[in-house]
Amino acid sequence: MSTSEQIPRSLAPELSRFDWDDIALFLALVRHRSLSQAAKSLALTHSTVGRRIKALEAALGTKLFERTPSGFLLTDRGEVLLREAEGIEAHIGQIAQMFSGEAAQVSGTIRVATMEAFGSLYLAPRLAELYERHPSVRVELVTASHWVNLSKREADVLISFPKPRGHRITAEKTGEFALFLYASHDYVARFGMPQTIADLKDHRFIDYIDELVVIPAVRWLSDVLRDQETVFRSTSLVAQYNAALGGMGITMQPTFVAADDDRLVPILPDQINVKRDFWLSVHDDLAHIPRVRLVLDFLRNLFAENEEFLNNA
Repeated sequence: MSTSEQIPRSLAPELSRFDWDDIALFLALVRHRSLSQAAKSLALTHSTVGRRIKALEAALGTKLFERTPSGFLLTDRGEVLLREAEGIEAHIGQIAQMFSGEAAQVSGTIRVATMEAFGSLYLAPRLAELYERHPSVRVELVTASHWVNLSKREADVLISFPKPRGHRITAEKTGEFALFLYASHDYVARFGMPQTIADLKDHRFIDYIDELVVIPAVRWLSDVLRDQETVFRSTSLVAQYNAALGGMGITMQPTFVAADDDRLVPILPDQINVKRDFWLSVHDDLAHIPRVRLVLDFLRNLFAENEEFLNNA
C-alpha cells in the first residue's frame, strides 16, 4: 500500500520536507515520554531533541504531541505518524538482519511490563542471561499493579496473568504457574501445622486490600477460602510475602516468589493450589521488529524451561 493511501492526504505531501533521521527522535519521545530520557537514549541533548521535534511538526504542518504532567502524549495526528514510523523501523531492522545474518547484531531498547512480584523477583534476576547473549539489547522493566496500555506504547511487551484486550494486540498463552499457601517456621511453631482444609478456620491470613484490587485475577486466595481471618492486607504481593516471613500469618504466594525460600513452609500443598496462565502480548505494529522478536523468543523459552519450577511448591 502506498504512503499516500496510509496517511491522510493533507499529511502525505509534507513527507518530503523533513529529515528521516527525525523518525528515530519521534519514536524515542513516544516511548520515553520525556525529552531528557529520549535524548539520553540517542546520546543527544534534550534541547536538540526538542528543537528537531518542533521542526518535524513544522514540516508536517501538524501537532504531534501534547505535553502533559505525565509526559509527552501523542495527538491523533501523532498516532497516524506512529503507525508509519514503526513500520519504517521494522523494515529497516529486517533489512539489517537480512544482510548481517546474525541475531547478535540486534540492538536497541525494549520495554517489558509485568506484575510487580513477577518482574522484581522472577524476571529481573533472569534477564542477565539475555544481556550476556545480546549485549546490544537494553531491557526496561516496568512493574505495575495496574493494566499497562500497549496501544498507547506504555510498553512494547506485556506479561500478564489475565488475557489482555486491546486494538491490534496479539496475546498468546505461554504457560502457567501455581500458587500455594505458605507460612514461616515461627508461625507454624506457634500456631501449629494445619492438617486439613477445615483446620484453616483457626489460622490467620494475609491478603490483598479487596477494594483496591485493579486486576481481579490476583484474588487467588478467594479461589479456595471464604471468611478467613485476615490480619494483614496490602496492595503489594512482596509486602504480603515479607509479612509472612515475619510470622504474621499464612499467605498465598506464586511459586516464583516462595518455592525456593527455605524460610517458608508450604501449607497443605497436596490439597490447596491455584493456577494462573501466563499471557505474552505485543502490539501488532511492533511484532516484526527484530529486538522485539528476540525478547519474545527469550521469554517463551524461559517459561518453557522453568515449567516445573513454576508449578511445584
